[in-house]
Amino acid sequence: MDSTPINTAQAFDLSMDGTRLTVHVYGEWLITSIQGIDKDLRGRLEKLDYDSVVFDVDKLSRMDTAGAFILARVIRGRDQSSLVWTLTNADPVQRNLIKEAAGAVMGMAPPETRAWYDAVHRLGKSTANGFAEIVDTVAFFGRILVALMNMARRPHRVRWKSVVALIEQVGLDALPIVMVLSFFIGCVIAFMGAQLLASFGVQIFMVDLVGLSVLREFAVLIMAIMMASRSNSAFTAQIGSMVMRQEVDAMKVIGLDVDETLVAPRALACLVSAPLLTFAGMISGLIGGAIVARFVENISFNQFFVRISSEIAVDHMVVGLVKAPVFALVIALIGCRQGLAVRGSVESLGRRTTASVVQAIFAVIVLDAFFAMMFLELNY
Repeated sequence: MDSTPINTAQAFDLSMDGTRLTVHVYGEWLITSIQGIDKDLRGRLEKLDYDSVVFDVDKLSRMDTAGAFILARVIRGRDQSSLVWTLTNADPVQRNLIKEAAGAVMGMAPPETRAWYDAVHRLGKSTANGFAEIVDTVAFFGRILVALMNMARRPHRVRWKSVVALIEQVGLDALPIVMVLSFFIGCVIAFMGAQLLASFGVQIFMVDLVGLSVLREFAVLIMAIMMASRSNSAFTAQIGSMVMRQEVDAMKVIGLDVDETLVAPRALACLVSAPLLTFAGMISGLIGGAIVARFVENISFNQFFVRISSEIAVDHMVVGLVKAPVFALVIALIGCRQGLAVRGSVESLGRRTTASVVQAIFAVIVLDAFFAMMFLELNY
């Protein structure tokens, strides 16, 4: 099909400000009407010496890939290097098209200057997104707590087979790694305590240090961090993949409650598994401390555990066990909420899985600090 060549005098205009070239673009830059523009544009550029380019596309009506490619060739310098360029009065589609064309011309994405307020803009946008994320998460927490209370009044609505299967996945399968990590944490605390207290000749207080730190803090934190990185990410990936395959939409269509079907069993499994994992971590951490005490400071196992039982109150174990179900509930709900927020792409699934792990660990650390201050005020 024949096309009428565009009047190149009306297609663009060039102006110089020092060594900065401004290209004003007009009309339609399409493959059907681009004949003659490339030759005229290159001829006029050969007479100019510039080191930066500004594209003004305010009066550009339409552009396709061919037009963007011809326009992007302006940024190629005399030494075939990519010049600094900016784009003004462009909509997002035009900006992306010209940026991709510039990358094709130079074989790489060309440098693009940013406005001085760009960092402030991104900070404000991130802050707004953060507050929106907090509001959505708190709203989801409230919705699931209501669902759990309704299920407590009507236990027959609980999917017990799913709960038992998830307890095996969340609790039993995670037991070895939680115990191993707690064991080595107990060893490290005992070794550091022995080295520090040896200078005062009171190595026996290393037992108290191991007991307090493992029972109150480290066992439950190891459990929570492992649950956040292991089970929480699994929840997000499982539910997110169901969202991508439209299984969640199908459940809603046939009248199933997504909160009771997907979220509540995972929350109940974490609530049951967390105290058991924490208790196992406590025992493993104390054993690790006792082994270091025996072979580093020659404190026998009998001396170690007798001092633990006589000097370390049961209240310290209760503190650790009280925190465990709270951490578990928060971790489970964050993982499920991020899974339900996945949209139909693998990129969204990966981003939400990463966000769930980060948010869960952050929430655990904040809650642990809150519990520490609360128990300090209660003198407990």
